[in-house]
Amino acid sequence: MVFTTDDPTDPFLQLLQPPHDETPSQATARLKRETDAQRISDEIDEEISKSKAIAKRDSAVVKVLLLGQAESGKSTCLKNFRMRYDPQAWEKERNGWRTVVQFNIVRSIINILSVMEAELGGETLGDDESSINESMKFTDLHQLLLIRLAPLRGVESNLKHWLGAGAEPLQTSLPMAATPFEAPVHNPSSESAREFAVRCWHDVVDPDARQPGQSGPDFESTTITLASCRDDMRTLWEDRKVQLALARRKLKLPDSAGFFLNELDRIATREYVVTDDDIVRARLRTVGIQEYKLRFKDVPLEAPTIDGAWEWRIYDVGGCRTTRHAWLPFFEQHLQAIIFLCPISCFDERLEEDRRVNRLEDSTVLWYSICGSKLLAKTQLICFMNKCDLLKSKLKKGVSISQYLTSYGDRPNEVVDFVKYLREKFRVILKERSPQPRASYIYPTTVTDTKATAKTLESVRDGIFRENLIKAQLM
Repeated sequence: MVFTTDDPTDPFLQLLQPPHDETPSQATARLKRETDAQRISDEIDEEISKSKAIAKRDSAVVKVLLLGQAESGKSTCLKNFRMRYDPQAWEKERNGWRTVVQFNIVRSIINILSVMEAELGGETLGDDESSINESMKFTDLHQLLLIRLAPLRGVESNLKHWLGAGAEPLQTSLPMAATPFEAPVHNPSSESAREFAVRCWHDVVDPDARQPGQSGPDFESTTITLASCRDDMRTLWEDRKVQLALARRKLKLPDSAGFFLNELDRIATREYVVTDDDIVRARLRTVGIQEYKLRFKDVPLEAPTIDGAWEWRIYDVGGCRTTRHAWLPFFEQHLQAIIFLCPISCFDERLEEDRRVNRLEDSTVLWYSICGSKLLAKTQLICFMNKCDLLKSKLKKGVSISQYLTSYGDRPNEVVDFVKYLREKFRVILKERSPQPRASYIYPTTVTDTKATAKTLESVRDGIFRENLIKAQLM
């Protein structure tokens, strides 16, 4: 039987009829309830419609999180992504990196000068001074270099004010304690070695990020000062006694320091133009969370897109132990991929934040935790075993892996063998710890090598794209 609204026997029509004895006030209340119910229903429909639109848009957005301990290469990896896939923004910010490169050089030179001052001032390391022979001691030439390079301290102050807008440097290390790897050392340069930090690159290198009317440093004066000190800086850096003093005081300069100090003839000039390699190697520590968007137009027709493009949002968060709490909110988001950077050259190094902890061990523990997180069960995990170039250099000097990593045993002290050992170890952790089966993507990398890294990023991009399509049931 078919009922119509005109049929007086329709039970639904009878149900909707108001009561026969309904008073005017009751009718008013009923109509209000019906109006409110209709409004709520409309709001629910609107929310459902918005949710569908957001879901459709999010399906075209891939969130990628860069993780790893401090100085693992996260920021350098991000630079490679931007250089490769966002060339317009890269060129726009190029000149802004000039100041950062100059700051890197000045900071390295001042840290070296601080060591010289400590040596000339007679501060001891607690060792027998007689072990330092005359050929290792500084001379009047070194005293003269201290005087001639003194103007760089004023340059450093101006650049710090410009780059950090008054931000305070961060103390990245705790008091050194005796460990199986090294004896406690008095480091007279600890004050100068404190690392300066900014919130994010965008505030510094993007010409549109500065407030209107905000004055900058005297770039011309800075460049002239560096050019006038170029020969003295080169003499200081190439001096054998200086290098021996740095080794005695165990002063660890940033990985990029040698690159820039070896390029003084090119950089410390008035005609200096920033290269891609300079930007990739420029060190500027960030304490904020950096988010950058990349858009890819060369995607298959069946892929979800935004205005015809596939969008990535890449997040670079702090790697220092004291800032790792910032990772958790990202774990709770819908992440498509995590690129984890493990600096494998640091098998003989300790964390700056805690000198009791081996850096490679810390990275392994981080990987162990990430692989086992239920929040990341559906997230694609990609591991970059980074700084292979530094590993090669270290092993070439005769540093023994098994001396610091007993589990390595009597395997060959070679890069290929060590990478193979670590790759298998990380694969086993991923397999045993993952809440559900997933493929392993582990690449040996040197992210300062832009050409080789470009090929790796291409593989990573395509891999994430395939995984995204599979999850969307498009493949």
